[in-house]
Amino acid sequence: MTENPVNRRQFLKGSTALLALASMGMTGMNLIQNEKPLKVALIGTGWYGKSDLFRLIQVANVEVVALCDVDKNLLTAAGELVSQRQKSKKVPELFEDYRALLKKHKCDLVLIGSPDHWHALQAIEALKSGAHVYLQKPISVDVIEGEAIVAAARKYNRKCQIGTQRKSTPHLIEAKKQIIDTGKLGKISHAEVCCYFHMRANGNPPVEPVPDFLNYELWTGPAPLRPYDGLPHIRWWRTFMEYGNGITGDMCVHMLDTVRWMLKLGWPSQITSTGGIFVQKEGKSNIADTQTAVFEFPELNVVWQHRTWGNPADPEYPWSFKIYGENGMLAGSTLQADYFPYDKKEEKIHFDCVYEREQYPEDLTEDRIELNAAPATRLHMKNWLESIDKDTLPIADVEEGHISTASCILANISMELGGRPLRYDPKTMTVVNDPEATAKLRRPYRGPWVHPEPSKV
Repeated sequence: MTENPVNRRQFLKGSTALLALASMGMTGMNLIQNEKPLKVALIGTGWYGKSDLFRLIQVANVEVVALCDVDKNLLTAAGELVSQRQKSKKVPELFEDYRALLKKHKCDLVLIGSPDHWHALQAIEALKSGAHVYLQKPISVDVIEGEAIVAAARKYNRKCQIGTQRKSTPHLIEAKKQIIDTGKLGKISHAEVCCYFHMRANGNPPVEPVPDFLNYELWTGPAPLRPYDGLPHIRWWRTFMEYGNGITGDMCVHMLDTVRWMLKLGWPSQITSTGGIFVQKEGKSNIADTQTAVFEFPELNVVWQHRTWGNPADPEYPWSFKIYGENGMLAGSTLQADYFPYDKKEEKIHFDCVYEREQYPEDLTEDRIELNAAPATRLHMKNWLESIDKDTLPIADVEEGHISTASCILANISMELGGRPLRYDPKTMTVVNDPEATAKLRRPYRGPWVHPEPSKV
């Protein structure tokens, strides 16, 4: 594929300027260069929880005072890693129960990296405690949970940044600036988002005793209590609808959110989805291995497709978005972006991923780090702190995260109901003229946990 060298140079120049701005704290915010360290806690010390925390440590003066996890082995190891990374070299206080942590420590910032079924209760309690919250996506496992988190963030006037960090990805920021914001695509009337990764954990592990180091009852919390069949960490829990929203809730939420950000889209007017387990039927997994969803906006459809089997539709963009205009198409992923003009006389424009290996050499030795995502997460953390400092909404504000999350949940509900169209009304928090679908906006909670209500947070 050929590239336009002039446009390439323009991109590199723009990216350099962007990163220079980021290294100065974007706009000279106080919280990044504050003299007194901000008190930070992390709830959920697995892979991505630690990754988010380490990015924050890289860009701000913080003291991690507490960590929480129901797995003692994960928790102890995380405490040691944090002591090696933070300036004080102190091991944070370790907690099994997030409620005890929030009761004892008055934190400035709380990061939440627990499994999806815990997001709502933990985020709301952290916001009530007075902390600003960095919450991983998807923000919830049902729509009403999401409404409650938004209500809590507004009631307590806390800034809640969602981990949809494509909005802070340098090469996508530049692609938006050069291609979308300039109107280069012309009228845009179609977009596609997809994931073809073979990421659906599937198998038939035997039921076994719960190990002494894991509080499985507390890990399960408000979700249904499945028979214990091995450690749920990383991929296994995601293969069950009891704890999340399948591949659509995990992966579509990122790319749908990116398209919405680029095109300034709000709620879809209608959502339709079909799919199911069509190929990988041999294991315990109950999430769809094949799904298509259509998110309808005025004169624009965003179409989602995932398959956890077979070949990707485009090997260059297996997890991506593609925005189609009358003059061309913009494709983007976590690794690159490309503008493909309709007019063959016009040059293609390529946007490379930024890695920052030289600025942050510790990234190269961090276990399981996504090097391509690290610069985006650092910018995301800086934006979050800037929003706190200036009392403005962060770029991935909880309400935007809720719209993207809820849209994916509604797609799953449509699929469950045989593919019928759903129109969600955020004012009444109902699916219009569909009591059966409305009843599915709130999942039943296992006692003694109580489902949060937007009017009572």
